[in-house]
Amino acid sequence: MNSTQNNQLTTAAIQMNSQQNIEQNLATIKAAIINASTQGAQLVVLPENCCSMGEQFATAERFDDLSMTIADYASTYGVYVLAGSLPCPYRPDGIIVPDGRLRQVSQLFAPDGSRVARYDKIHLFTATVADKHGSYKEAATFEPGTQTVVAPLEANDTVYQLGMMVCFDLRFPALAQRLRQAGADILSAPSAFTYLTGQAHWSLLLRARALDSQCMVIGAAQGGDHTYKNGDIRQTWGHTAITAYDGTVINHYDDSGLNEATNQEDSKHYAMVLASLDQHAQQQGRQKMPIFDCHRLA
Repeated sequence: MNSTQNNQLTTAAIQMNSQQNIEQNLATIKAAIINASTQGAQLVVLPENCCSMGEQFATAERFDDLSMTIADYASTYGVYVLAGSLPCPYRPDGIIVPDGRLRQVSQLFAPDGSRVARYDKIHLFTATVADKHGSYKEAATFEPGTQTVVAPLEANDTVYQLGMMVCFDLRFPALAQRLRQAGADILSAPSAFTYLTGQAHWSLLLRARALDSQCMVIGAAQGGDHTYKNGDIRQTWGHTAITAYDGTVINHYDDSGLNEATNQEDSKHYAMVLASLDQHAQQQGRQKMPIFDCHRLA
């Protein structure tokens, strides 16, 4: 395939407010994919924890069937779907995760429904935040992944390379740089940033990783209040955005919650951000500032 043609890949980043009703979340995912497909998107990126916020072990029991459902959506509507993240009880080699933990898994499905790639989140969220939840230690539930993943996707007679990340991975520039060195054109960043950490850092991190890697960065986010079965409420920042290789924000959804006034007419329970990757312009930008030819520490 000729990767220097001035072809554009149309991408859609979906913002959700996933609760703990998996079937309702799947209905939202399906509606978003249909809408993105009708608007010409070739790659649809869903947020972290797209099928459920919380209830990780119960959701993990359905990993295979939820993955199959999302793969079916990709096939039915003829698009690539990046299934933000799903909790999984087993490693990529099929071995059950020890110590009663899970893996946080992001998957790319092709328009024929096949799975192109699986990425297990490497960096697990560890922080103390001045919100109602307070302390976050993702490693209590999840085992970190160990392998970086760059996956091919084909559109417009061109093969694009997608470097896969999840949420907290955005804080580690070395990962973005390694994905670029492995050939990435685009970085996917499905996320569920807390309201406070997102307010402080989300947009900055998307732009910084774009500059570090000279890749388009697709930040599909959870946003709003998520009510857990024990009555606890977790707030996420939202503000889904797609950033170009030069740090320019191409398009964004400028809110945490879903704007019911905007979406009421067709009862959408998601927001969608569309943007196109102009690979020719990105390659020109990389040639004008060849930072990976100048790198001395990586």
